[in-house]
Amino acid sequence: MPKVDLAVTLLSVTPKGEELSALAARLCYSPDTVEELKQKVSERKQGAFLKGVVSSGHLSVIEHISFSFGIEGVSRVLLAQLTRHRIASYSVQSQRYVSLADGFNYIIPPKIAALGDYAVEEYESQMAQIQSWYKSWQDRLEKGEGGNEDARFVLPNACETRLVLTMNARELLHFFKLRCCNRAQWEIHRMADAMLKICRQEIPAIFNNAGPSCISGPCPEGSRTCGQIMQVREKYKTIKD
Repeated sequence: MPKVDLAVTLLSVTPKGEELSALAARLCYSPDTVEELKQKVSERKQGAFLKGVVSSGHLSVIEHISFSFGIEGVSRVLLAQLTRHRIASYSVQSQRYVSLADGFNYIIPPKIAALGDYAVEEYESQMAQIQSWYKSWQDRLEKGEGGNEDARFVLPNACETRLVLTMNARELLHFFKLRCCNRAQWEIHRMADAMLKICRQEIPAIFNNAGPSCISGPCPEGSRTCGQIMQVREKYKTIKD
């Protein structure tokens, strides 16, 4: 089956998330009741206040905001990296219950594509061979769930997967610091950029200054720095556009 492209879709975000986080922040320092705070918070926009809260480092209050994304066109390589972020929820398309007997989608790394048509053809031929092996094992093993369960062991890391990912806003800020970095693996970097663009559109007060660590301070990579801090800062000024 053909290669596939990344698709990141916002499925849901906490309703009135700015108001909720602002209420939580104000509650920490106010003698008012929750009902009184609800009234005060709902009477005016909370963007400027929330921006100040985030810049002060009082990030626990934005944990009350959650984003859920539908993600398609990513590889099992990306999935292995993504699930290292433990403060999140994942629901992933199963290779045990979903048969790939008719073929599987796969990701072509840019460095392979850059080698030219001959390299892509060789790569696609390898994917076709793996598909043949998968189908052969599936046929030899019991049909249905049992066949899929063990036949999938020959599938490649390039195999496409799909998932639903939920993270709270604080964890997303941490995720972007790590995965928007130029030293992050290209595929998860690309996905993080797509997620950040959505987050900035939804709640700019929290995410307008989000991105890799070097946009607001020194590069944390030391001698392994990409050496492009000024270009990175310029990129993340405009990524929301």
